[in-house]
Amino acid sequence: MNVISTALPDVLIIEPKVFGDSRGFFYESYNARDFALRTGIDTPFVQDNHSRSLHGVLRGLHYQLQNAQGKLVRVLQGDILDVAVDIRRSSPTLGQWVAVRLSATNHRQLWLPPGFAHGFRVLSESAEVLYKTTDYYNPDAEYGIRWDDPQLAIDWQLNGLQPLLSAKDQAAMSFADAQLFP
Repeated sequence: MNVISTALPDVLIIEPKVFGDSRGFFYESYNARDFALRTGIDTPFVQDNHSRSLHGVLRGLHYQLQNAQGKLVRVLQGDILDVAVDIRRSSPTLGQWVAVRLSATNHRQLWLPPGFAHGFRVLSESAEVLYKTTDYYNPDAEYGIRWDDPQLAIDWQLNGLQPLLSAKDQAAMSFADAQLFP
């Protein structure tokens, strides 16, 4: 496993060692001991979430304050632009974001610790995304920030495309009005 730092020090790209030949490939997508050894993060994962989305779908930016979730995100099929936004009030990188391309081909994963809002845009015809979380989903603790917030100015690489959004994401609040992580 290779661990790559991003512009946000606590957000990490994880590249597994992939063994491939003419028959296909094999890789260990998660190993608790190696993850803790290489990242310094020893946290239990309690829930796996799996989504399938069509081209142009944009999900996010989502987070929970109570039951805050760390997430380890990977793509099983397709290609996405995965985005993490620092929403930790006490952080020197508050309001900064990083975008990483994750795909079934590059096998990369993205680690987002608690205190980050998360979203992604589907770049391929469709994409299946699987993410492990460090706490359970709690709909009463869920919040959202507008994907197109001008203060964040996230480059979703839309190239003129109007993203497909859920009603919840269309109604998300601005970063300036959002409840932030302590």
